[in-house]
Amino acid sequence: MGLLRIMLPPKLQLLAVLIFGVAVLFLENQIQKLEESRGKLERAIARHEVREIEQRHTVDGPRQDVTLDEEDDVVIIYNRVPKTASTSFTNIAYDLCAKNKYHVLHINTTKNNPVMSLQDQVRFVKNVTSWKEMKPGFYHGHISYLDFAKFGVKKKPIYINVIRDPIERLVSYYYFLRFGDDYRPGLRRRKQGDKKTFDECVAAGGSDCAPEKLWLQIPFFCGHSSECWNVGSRWALEQAKYNLINEYFLVGVTEELEDFIMLLEAALPRFFRGATELYRTGKKSHLRKTTEKKLPTKETIAKLQQSEIWKMENEFYEFALEQFQFVRAHAVREKDGELYILAQNFFYEKIYPKSN
Repeated sequence: MGLLRIMLPPKLQLLAVLIFGVAVLFLENQIQKLEESRGKLERAIARHEVREIEQRHTVDGPRQDVTLDEEDDVVIIYNRVPKTASTSFTNIAYDLCAKNKYHVLHINTTKNNPVMSLQDQVRFVKNVTSWKEMKPGFYHGHISYLDFAKFGVKKKPIYINVIRDPIERLVSYYYFLRFGDDYRPGLRRRKQGDKKTFDECVAAGGSDCAPEKLWLQIPFFCGHSSECWNVGSRWALEQAKYNLINEYFLVGVTEELEDFIMLLEAALPRFFRGATELYRTGKKSHLRKTTEKKLPTKETIAKLQQSEIWKMENEFYEFALEQFQFVRAHAVREKDGELYILAQNFFYEKIYPKSN
């Protein structure tokens, strides 16, 4: 550009800058159109795959006659929170589904909106409960908790989830929006080109690193009520805790993901048989790593920790961590630095009346 200013008169320089700007805008517009086309293609392929499955099962026999064994009449929903190692865990489910004979389905909501419309809630509940060809099924997606009981279903799905230290999750998401990850390195991200570090963002009071951005794990567990998404709601925090204890089979933490997988394999072998060994030895154990991520300084962390929102999100994280460690303590024993799942520790006796 320095040479351009020397060689060209001012009017031509301005024209060249305008042409360059228009070219950049044109390229960005074309990239956006390509991404939209890719999304439409993915949805079309998904619909085609569903039709193929339904047609195949229709040829095999009427769906109304399908009777599932109790072991197969199971649905797991993993309503995954963004940037909590969810891709690494989900890929284990994909790697095991053929061997363990179950289906994996991604719930892809428009613009990753975690709140479904009322009519979509009805459709989703109906799909999950009555789509026998997809059972046993493992559904995953960025959606908030949905209470199936309010829709009158006879058998509720099994909910599982993983959460993460709230500041670490936000930092990871901040850099992910700018630099992406090693999973799809060529994909253009929403904030691509913004080189500002997380520390600089917090110092400048930027919106992408504001304490309000920490408010995510609580509403994901709280659910579809409006108050769940009211940032800083004490009611939402208490409802999230209630759901974690009463509606979730198991909630792990990113920092102890292997133990979470080990417990799932012990408790739900129909889905997770072989998961622990796959996680330890497989190439996809740490599949997705955010690029260019820089750890925040102590000053940045201290500033965020002054927020009431962080205090509430951290309270929820600590609550989940304590519950997970409680479950683990009653399910495993440590020997020589390794964890081992306990064998069955109960039996039946004094059974009456006596059989002849």
